Amino acid sequence: MDKTAEHCRRYLSLFHPDGQDKGQFLFYIVRQGEKLQMSDDNVARFMKKYGDAAKQQCNEIPDRIHPHLFRHTRAMHLYRGGMPLALVAQWLGHAQLETTLIYANADTEMKRRAIQKATSTANPIQADIFSNERWSNDTELIRALYGLK
Repeated sequence: MDKTAEHCRRYLSLFHPDGQDKGQFLFYIVRQGEKLQMSDDNVARFMKKYGDAAKQQCNEIPDRIHPHLFRHTRAMHLYRGGMPLALVAQWLGHAQLETTLIYANADTEMKRRAIQKATSTANPIQADIFSNERWSNDTELIRALYGLK
């Protein structure tokens, strides 16, 4: 995701101009001159504030922006990109696949591709390999299939 990587590089150049030292927080607050870890609530407040501002510019922004949304969104990008749902569940650290199924819904494009695969001539069920012409006059093959050979 090139855009995301560019945003990250820009953030790092502004808030970590000398590179990120080991043990330094990626996102932080400064209190009394000391860099401290940003709390979960503070992250949620920032996301709500800037999400609401973005919503004024673009109607496609969800009404409720929260930190877990990033996790869900990335998981769905992986799933839609072809990663099997079981692997997405493992990547998320879910012990049960059912947890992932709560928000992992196939979109229209995924459904279209699945239908295309199932109805394609590359699918053995649709292919010509089961045509009567290939084996109807082959007595030896018919006897072998019936276990008579």
